[in-house]
Formats: sequence, structure tokens, C-alpha cells
Amino acid sequence: MSSTNRGYDRHKSDYYVTPIDKIVEFLNEVIKYEPNMFNDGIVLDPCAGGDENHLMSYPEALKQIGVHNVKTIDIRKDSLAEIKADYLTYKLNYKPKTIITNPPFNIAEDIIKKALSDVVENGFVVMLQRLNFLGGQKRKINFWNEIGLPKYIFVHHRRMSFTDDGKTDSIEYAHYVWKKGHIPDFSLIKII
Repeated sequence: MSSTNRGYDRHKSDYYVTPIDKIVEFLNEVIKYEPNMFNDGIVLDPCAGGDENHLMSYPEALKQIGVHNVKTIDIRKDSLAEIKADYLTYKLNYKPKTIITNPPFNIAEDIIKKALSDVVENGFVVMLQRLNFLGGQKRKINFWNEIGLPKYIFVHHRRMSFTDDGKTDSIEYAHYVWKKGHIPDFSLIKII
């Protein structure tokens, strides 16, 4: 789940539900290359979402592929997450093996940086972002040069609908996968 301006004065229309079928499609592909990504450790969704009308997308998709060791956090009080807190200020008392979510675009860089510091060594950080997340002079200087490129970028060939009406926008999305301690010279791109 993601909301454009996730935070304290958010409007209901800022809430976007990540399509579970697209997550499952990605999960089935990524485990071909990283079969132990979700084994032997905790998986955390720090922007889990969910509400009275929607399941938490990533935990549900993970459950569909047999992953049950998932913890959830979300800032929204109406979320179905176990912990209602701002992930950016919340201190974890454990080290997840994998952190996976669809973060709000405007704070995605901060969430990615925190996630990379929170996961175990050789752990994974997986973020759904717009394909144009790769661009931008400021991001090149202040983000990509600081944290390094992801190991994989899984580009979804069909546009996603984040609303109940099934409509899409003109944006392509990708799941970006970092492996802590692995800083490649270039990312492997797979179209799914």
C-alpha cells in the first residue's frame, strides 16, 4: 500500500492499494534468482496498509506463496498492520532478513535507506517504485551514489491499477531489489 502524502493529515484519496496479483507475479519471479529471500528470518512490510475494505497487499501475496513469517507496520490508524507507527522513526528490536513494501513516493529514499540499515547483512530490501525512480540529477548525486544500485530491477510490463475502479495511469512500475553488502556496477533488469 502506498499513499502519495502518507502522514498525519492524509486524505482518504491518498491511499493506493498495491494489486496482490502483481506482487505474486513478482514474488514467483524473484525467488527463481533468490530462492532463500523469504526463508530463515523475519520479513517486514513497513508500509503495510490494509483497511476494512482491503487486505494488506504484501503480506497477503507472501502468504499466497507460502511465506508466513511476516511482520507489519503502518502509520495509518485504520491500517490492519500489527504496529501503528511511523517506520522512519520506529526502532525495530529485531533485524529482518527482508523488508518489502510499496512506500510513498515522496519519502521512498528515506525508507530505502532505513530499510538497508535495518536488514541483516546479506538481507534484502524490495521496493515497488515508478520506473522513473531511476532518473533525476538530485537522486543520482544524493541517493544512487550513496547507497548503490539495486541488484535487480523487475519491470512490470503491464501498468498497474492502484484503485478499486481498475483504472491505470501512464506510469510503469518496477520492483527494485537491493541485497545488503552487494553493490553492483549495474543492475540486472528483468521484464515480467
